[in-house]
Formats: sequence, structure tokens, C-alpha cells
Amino acid sequence: MPWTQISFHLDATHAEAFAEQLSELGALSVTLQDAEDQPIYEPALYTTPVWQHTLVVGLFEADCDLPALLAHFNPLPSYQVEILEEQDWVRNSLADFQAMRFGKRLWVCPHWLEPPQPEAINIRLDPGVAFGTGTHATTALCLSWLDAYGDLSGQTVLDYGCGSGILGIAALKLGAQQAWGVDIDPQALQATLDNAAQNEVAARFQVALPAQLPPMRVNVLLANILANPLCELAAQLAGYVLPQGWIVLSGILQAQVAGVLAAYAPYFDLDEPAFQGDWALVSGRRRG
Repeated sequence: MPWTQISFHLDATHAEAFAEQLSELGALSVTLQDAEDQPIYEPALYTTPVWQHTLVVGLFEADCDLPALLAHFNPLPSYQVEILEEQDWVRNSLADFQAMRFGKRLWVCPHWLEPPQPEAINIRLDPGVAFGTGTHATTALCLSWLDAYGDLSGQTVLDYGCGSGILGIAALKLGAQQAWGVDIDPQALQATLDNAAQNEVAARFQVALPAQLPPMRVNVLLANILANPLCELAAQLAGYVLPQGWIVLSGILQAQVAGVLAAYAPYFDLDEPAFQGDWALVSGRRRG
């Protein structure tokens, strides 16, 4: 069946409250979108930013009483109405995802496709609510680094900002003994556990919110978040890494590399950054 989609133009101050009101009025779904192509690269640590000019998009049944719904808003912001015809949304979205190779050994493959190389190290991962399926350059850089690292046997890995858990799962499949996943979003932690179970590594993968992470020292720490939080967390993240252990940082734009290098230079002997498109990866070994 078709649906009625209404897009409201709002500023950041009112967007979230307006979205809640749409839900109370019976919206089947409500999403917030960028209204003016405004990138948000550097939110403050542990915050969820909203674009300065935001589209609040509500999806309603096709036969909703549109005049009555709009009458609830005073003043009524600028808006557009669109009728969406029925489509097989699941089939259309799944068709966009294919198996991807990283380095020499690693593949990421959704469950509905057969792995192109069954004898390779295959991570079964489907698109979901948590960030990280390998399609973004920052995740690809981290997976390629893990593939090139060599033998992870007996080592402990910490994925700080784990999202879908893809990096920790890759480390475990590459031989790591144990992985920890940390994220500020409980949905990401649940997605990590679900994906770890699907890849048969759940027994060796534990998750925690940042405040709940127990004291630990690890052989490899991966943090694919953003440059500003990475710089703020430099001393804390360095404290998790064993002497001669490795840190791997991504979510960094090329113009931000110098700042990240400066933040981690007191603790690590840093390698030359790796680049993919506009994004960079910084890695280094902890001085003992």
C-alpha cells in the first residue's frame, strides 16, 4: 500500500521535540535528515548532534487526515507532502550490498550471499542499526590494517566505538584470543553481540559502555570514531595499551591527521598514516 510522507523544515532547536510530537500523532516512522548538506565531523564527546537546518520526516498511512494532522502545529513550519508508492523495500536495499574483500584474507559477506572464497576468513555481517559493514573508508582502512598485522594468536583486542562489532569480530577470526567492544550506544553493543554470535565468536567477545569497562591492558586497540574525540581520549586510550602493543585510529579526515599525530606522539612510535579517499588511519606502537 502507499504511504504519505511529510517533510518539515526546522532549526536544530525544535527538531527533536517536533519529531516526538509526530510520533505521538501516529507517525509510522520519524527520521531527522540534513536539510542543507551540512557535514558534522566533530561533535562533542558523548553527544549526538543535530544539523542546524533539519528535515523532520514523518511517514503516515496513505489515508491519514492531513488537514487535521497539520492543524496540531502552530506555527506550522514549511513542509512538503509526498505519496510513496508501495515497493519491496527489503529486496531493493539488500541488492545494494555485496561481498567485499579487505587485504589478502578478509571478506565481509551478508548472510544472503555465498562467500566468493569459502576458504578465506569470512565475516557474516548484514546492514543494521549500528555503524560498520566495511562500506565506509574508515572501516575498510581498519580491516586492511588487521589483515596485514599478521598473527593475532593469544592476543587481546579492544574495539573502542565498536558499532556493529566488525573490527573485533575480524580480530577474533584472525586468531585473537579475546575481544572487548565499547560503545556509548546500547543498540551498538547489542548489535555487536548479535553479530559475534552469527560469526561463532560470541564466547570470546565481551561488550561494555565506556564507564563500565574494567581495568585492562590489551595488545591491540582499535578506535574508529572521530578526530576530536580521539584527541580528547588520547591519554585514556594509551593507558589501555600494553608496552609494545598497537593502537589503530580512524574516522580521521586528511586535514586532521597532524592533530591526531600530535596527541598520540607522547605515547606511541607512530607509523606513516594510511589514506583512502578523504579519510586516514593512524597507527603506532606503545613505547614501553
